[in-house]
Order: sequence, then structure tokens, then C-alpha cells
Amino acid sequence: MSWANGWIWIIAALILAAVELALPGWFFLGLAGAVLLMGLALLLGLWPGGLPMALVVTAVLTGVIWLALRRIFGKNRGEVRRWTRDINDN
Repeated sequence: MSWANGWIWIIAALILAAVELALPGWFFLGLAGAVLLMGLALLLGLWPGGLPMALVVTAVLTGVIWLALRRIFGKNRGEVRRWTRDINDN
């Protein structure tokens, strides 16, 4: 079993997406998306780098996908909103 097998990455992405159901917060979903993209890149032969660089790119993609999901879907309804200005301020 090699890290360069794209199917292993895709299976890991499915497992991480299932973990997101138990522990919601968009982090595991972002990680699952990044791992899925890396798995597809490996399957299609688009990734020439080694394992350390694959992990770095996956980490960066995780952050980007998490930020995008957070921007698209917003905050959780249970979070406290902090008002920075008052309606009566001039």
C-alpha cells in the first residue's frame, strides 16, 4: 500500500466527511475536500511531487476550502454576535 495510490486518499476523504457528521464545524469537511482533490490529482497523474509536498499542499487546500465554506455558509446560529457600533452613534 503506497501513499501515491489515489484511491487511498479518496477513501480517507470519505471517512473525514463522515467524521464531519459527528463533529460539525466545517474543518473536517474542508480537510475531506482537500484530501479528495489530492486523491484525484494522484489518480489522474497530475501530481509529480513526493509525500511531504503533498501533505503541505493538502494543508494549504484545507485552509482555503475551510475559509470558503465559512464565507459561503456563514457563522453558526448558536454563535454570539458582537455589536461593534450602536444605532445611536453619530
